[in-house]
Amino acid sequence: MKALILVGGYGTRLRPLTLSVPKPLVEFCNKPMMLHQIEALVRCGVDHVILAVSYRAQTLETNIADWSEKLGVKITMSHEQEPLGTAGPLALARNILIDNQSAGETVNEPFFVLNSDVICEFPFREMIDCHRSHGKEGTIAVTKVEEPSKYGVVVFDQHSGEIHRFVEKPKEYVGNRINAGLYLFNTSILDRIEVKPTSIEKEVFPFMAEEGQLFCYQMSGFWMDIGQPKDFLAGMTLYLSNLRIKDPSSLCNESLYESSEINGNVLLHPSVSIASNCRIGPNVSLSDGVVIESGVCLKNCVVLSGSIIGSHSWLNGCIVGWRCHIGRWVRMENVTVLGEDVIVNDELYLNGCRVLPHKSLSLSVPQPQIIM
Repeated sequence: MKALILVGGYGTRLRPLTLSVPKPLVEFCNKPMMLHQIEALVRCGVDHVILAVSYRAQTLETNIADWSEKLGVKITMSHEQEPLGTAGPLALARNILIDNQSAGETVNEPFFVLNSDVICEFPFREMIDCHRSHGKEGTIAVTKVEEPSKYGVVVFDQHSGEIHRFVEKPKEYVGNRINAGLYLFNTSILDRIEVKPTSIEKEVFPFMAEEGQLFCYQMSGFWMDIGQPKDFLAGMTLYLSNLRIKDPSSLCNESLYESSEINGNVLLHPSVSIASNCRIGPNVSLSDGVVIESGVCLKNCVVLSGSIIGSHSWLNGCIVGWRCHIGRWVRMENVTVLGEDVIVNDELYLNGCRVLPHKSLSLSVPQPQIIM
């Protein structure tokens, strides 16, 4: 079985992190974002993953080789010479998706399509069962949201799951389920798409729905598009809460750090160093080689590999990029994001700012802004 991941382009929404590495390689809860997806695909029987890439493909290739060998899955790159939207990449990869002879697949073997920004429990087996049960061309995973007016809402038959229409940012309530960015299609969908910039949501799905060829699978559990910093942090909170239920042993054991206080859900790489009198959590993820000096307070934060947080600093709602050095008595909050190799001098205050890589800050930033 095959899957195509829409890796996309520049990752501008997640800058400054994506100025250093392609978005799929940014660590989310101590694992590259896209690796969460590939591992879940392999668990449900996918043996060939196609990556639709239009930017920095060479940087991905080294990691892909390692993942392919470790997971025992074939990973192929499909290079876009120009951005092709969310449907064009399917047409570009047509020859890969319908190459069935080597795998012994049936003529219309379904394949998955994923948006690379999505994090959830990835109910791929359930989607396969749903797709087989209705026997039509496409299945879309939908998820429940609290404020549907911010999204495109999927209107469907509550009993059969058949999708009737899509309503973009409805002013009146028509439902509270939105497209979750996980699809399962028969290869016949490729006859609907040309190799040109095309939106699958606006130029393909409505016609499939009119023909009665599009159904939905209603997801349970958490879901988040983590393509921008605020949602990246929110997604981490949901992911850690799910770990607390499904795999609590993977979270930090409070007894390991008796001289510091661990609150709530905290995910630590084994190589993390935490000094005494710290307060870590809730909702904190610390990557490999991170050093937390004495008296530090971290809440709702991601700290990526090799970074140092100086003594008595206080961080809430922040993403600290790779190999940063934050001085002593620093205060950072309000979705402050540091790019790679940023130095923050002692006793500074950063409020909601984005700091580009390789910068050194010697003045406070009391108002949200981009530091270039």
